[in-house]
Amino acid sequence: MHALRIFGWSLAITAIGVAGAGVIGSPRDAAIVAILAVLEISLSFDNAVINATILRRMSAFWQKLFLTLGVIIAVFGMRLLFPIIIVALTAHLGPVKVFDLALNDSAQYAEKLGDAHPAIAAFGGIFLFMLFLDFLFDTEREVQWIKKLEEPLRRAGQLDVIPTVIGLVALLVVGEAFSGDHTQQVLTAGVAGMATYLGVRGLGEFFESRGVGAEDDEDADADGVATDGVAAEGAGRTTGAPRSSGQPKLVLATGRAAAFLFLYLEVIDASFSFDGVVGAFAISQNIFVIATGLGIGAMYIRSLTVYLVRRGTLSEYIYLEHGAHYAIGALAIILAISIETEVPEIVTGLVGVAFIGLALVSSIRHRRRHADADPDATGSAGGEGGQGQPREAVGAPL
Repeated sequence: MHALRIFGWSLAITAIGVAGAGVIGSPRDAAIVAILAVLEISLSFDNAVINATILRRMSAFWQKLFLTLGVIIAVFGMRLLFPIIIVALTAHLGPVKVFDLALNDSAQYAEKLGDAHPAIAAFGGIFLFMLFLDFLFDTEREVQWIKKLEEPLRRAGQLDVIPTVIGLVALLVVGEAFSGDHTQQVLTAGVAGMATYLGVRGLGEFFESRGVGAEDDEDADADGVATDGVAAEGAGRTTGAPRSSGQPKLVLATGRAAAFLFLYLEVIDASFSFDGVVGAFAISQNIFVIATGLGIGAMYIRSLTVYLVRRGTLSEYIYLEHGAHYAIGALAIILAISIETEVPEIVTGLVGVAFIGLALVSSIRHRRRHADADPDATGSAGGEGGQGQPREAVGAPL
């Protein structure tokens, strides 16, 4: 019943969206909506894992907001309005003119959206790449999946500027060597993507580190803590005092701190959705069919995010977060390649599934090893080590 409550709205929206597409459009439109929804879900599972690492630091009020207002932003903002804004900026047309093209000349609209792909790929790619780099160089991350690779990078992360320097160098390389005639467009969009990432993430951490999230507002929980004992990387890492049982408890972000984390989540979702929106035009050129199908998929991803948080899955399967971040790094590279070379979406999806699958298998093996070694262990593990589990065991390499 718990899962049904979380996924209930997604199931209802699916029925309404598919049925509506069939009634207003045609049975073919209904089928396309279903196909696009499945594609969005299959390509964005790593998005759900990343979202969960951030959402678990937010109070129940903000988690509900993520499923309500956040869905409206994801569906109408990112899947419908944002492509129109991108085309308007890159084609130097008014938004009204672009919207008219989307309604009455979908082929030309799709062509102009394709012309905007270099800027879209550069913005989303550098944003995701910075998220990946911050994870690799996080000095506070104790759980390690591929220890021989991750431990030297974690130590190097003591120099805070390293991720930004590497990101800028990568952007210059892509702009000069892999962008063809779109160098200026790629560099401009890439700088904008990096500035957005650093700004939104930095503001969230600024407010959280100064305790603004603890202010008394209607969304604060009575005790201000979560049951999940793992801090989210990349979105503020302040933990509360340990419980009497030895497990740390997590201080929930509220107020302005949670607001910036919410904004951070929305920008991450946007970065993941770029390639899906552009690729959807290979299946349909009807913007409303595309927005409906991708929107249904986005709804499931958000429900899955909340499910992962409520079930504490990231603590139970400790390498899932690693697999998701490696998938993000791969997606950033694929976006860079796609500026000049078309990359089938199936490749993107399979790469993400492969990393998540390997991380899941490694997590299960880790649990079994420690269950055999300590039958009294809880089987869950977090950044500080699971209850009754030695700390050094958590960082076991793949």
